[in-house]
Amino acid sequence: MNQVQMVPQSSGRWSRRRFAMAVPLLAGVPAVAGAALAAPADLARASRVLMGTRVDMAVPLAGGLSARQADAAMQRAFAEMQRLEALMSRYLPGSDVARLDAAAGGAAVAVAPEVLAVLRQAQRLHRDSGGAFDATVGALDGWHFESGRHAVPAPRDITRALALVDGSALTLDESQGTAQLRRHGMRLDLGGVAKLPILQAGLQVLECQGIEHALVNGGGDVLVLGNRHGQPWRVGVRNPAAPGQLLGVLPVQGRVVVASSGDYERAFVHQGRHLHHVLDPRTGWPTQGVHGVALLARSVDEVNGWGTALMVQGLGGVQAFGARRPEVGVLAVAADGTRWMSGPMGRRLQAAA
Repeated sequence: MNQVQMVPQSSGRWSRRRFAMAVPLLAGVPAVAGAALAAPADLARASRVLMGTRVDMAVPLAGGLSARQADAAMQRAFAEMQRLEALMSRYLPGSDVARLDAAAGGAAVAVAPEVLAVLRQAQRLHRDSGGAFDATVGALDGWHFESGRHAVPAPRDITRALALVDGSALTLDESQGTAQLRRHGMRLDLGGVAKLPILQAGLQVLECQGIEHALVNGGGDVLVLGNRHGQPWRVGVRNPAAPGQLLGVLPVQGRVVVASSGDYERAFVHQGRHLHHVLDPRTGWPTQGVHGVALLARSVDEVNGWGTALMVQGLGGVQAFGARRPEVGVLAVAADGTRWMSGPMGRRLQAAA
């Protein structure tokens, strides 16, 4: 494969496993601060806090589409995303995930088809990543990365929790529409695998309302449909080692997904060590070796969950993924500042200035 190498919070919060490495440049300028806010008059915009992050939508006003019509469509999209969050957030009482956690070690639980589909993806990711992605890391609940309540669990507590981290102990029965965690005390965390499908569901609602061009951005995951008044949408890629800077800009149009994961937004320093919320399911500690990963693809299914998995696998895993998936653009920044890009990403990424 042709590759280019370059050298040196809401009540339904989710355990976030990515960072806003990808930001839509709605104002048409390569600035990070405020870029998602400065939409001009030719765009209808709406924002809402969902899944523990800010979700933004933008719809070009063209072809007779009024601002009122665009806003109504976006509110319907938000309502659908909120419905799905209520099913999949482990923090919302009564959600399917909360019921699964409560029943761990007991009988199987009936879950909504949308939840079953995400759990199926989680199983596949666990298998294909060799365990680097594991939706049962919810058992590692002694870590806290929220501002004002940072906490590092005791080594014995990490060891105890790791005994309950086992993606192979998640059982699905497609015919019955049920899921089961086989051991008492197991916990799910779908933050790394559910958000892209939820954002995609919102975009699908916009399409059903007759919207042909739109952008949806949620915590560094950007989905686009069509274009912006005949021009590509522009998505900036932040430098995770220096979040106020852009590594470049991706011009995208049609059906495109830019997904990102990384280590800088929910993090703190403890005893001289940078600790962040992307946990390695094999060690119970935050990952090391890669600051962040950005993925460019035509569909959610191609990249969903892989940002988290590649953070765990490290730069070698990133490069191997790029070799296996030549249709996906891949960019990673290692802890030492090394940047690596696959050929497809290198051909698309433009200078920010």
